[in-house]
Amino acid sequence: MEMNDTAIDYADFAEFDRRQRGIERHVLAAFLGGLVVGLIGMLMSGRGPGWVEQIYHPYAYFALTLVVGATASGFGWALLTTFLAAVSMLVAAMGGSVFRGDLGFDVVGDSPAGLNWTLVLLVGLGLLAYLTRRRDRWGDLAAGLVGAVLLTDVVDRATPGFIGEVREFWPVPALVIGSLAVILVIVVRRGARGRVRALAVTTTLAGLAAFLLAGPLSGWFPPLV
Repeated sequence: MEMNDTAIDYADFAEFDRRQRGIERHVLAAFLGGLVVGLIGMLMSGRGPGWVEQIYHPYAYFALTLVVGATASGFGWALLTTFLAAVSMLVAAMGGSVFRGDLGFDVVGDSPAGLNWTLVLLVGLGLLAYLTRRRDRWGDLAAGLVGAVLLTDVVDRATPGFIGEVREFWPVPALVIGSLAVILVIVVRRGARGRVRALAVTTTLAGLAAFLLAGPLSGWFPPLV
């Protein structure tokens, strides 16, 4: 009996050790992945077709935090690793700009306030990605929110007169990212009902966001800020 208890205890210890090593590898991968994505984004800035850069920035950043959050071992670890990945991406992008002779620290997000908003958005997407692992309606809601954030950003960039309008973003980058956002919502959910609920959340919230963006331009109501 004592030998069996010892064997069980050793198996539990070995499983705990494997879990800890997995967490360590995940933290390291988040940090290094952020550095690589940030440096590549800075190196390709202003080079090649404009639509390629518009797809990479900021959607490569979004993609990395989504992957990091979805693969975290817990909510707290998702918060830590997505924050680490986001900071390393932003620092790498700004550091790379120094080597190119640009000493500005607003290379990401177009302004200091935009930089802070980008950081919050990246971490928020990572946490939502972790919650999409739930197989209940909360998971459907999280997946729908992820899709809504991506589609709202697409609409904002592709629509003339909106805050984040980028002329080169329409039509190729907008169609590519918009399609991928819808596909992502479908892939992360299981079952027809879960996918329908998630897509309903995405379309409803994205439509509401587009209305709020378009309202001041159309004179329906004054700007919110």
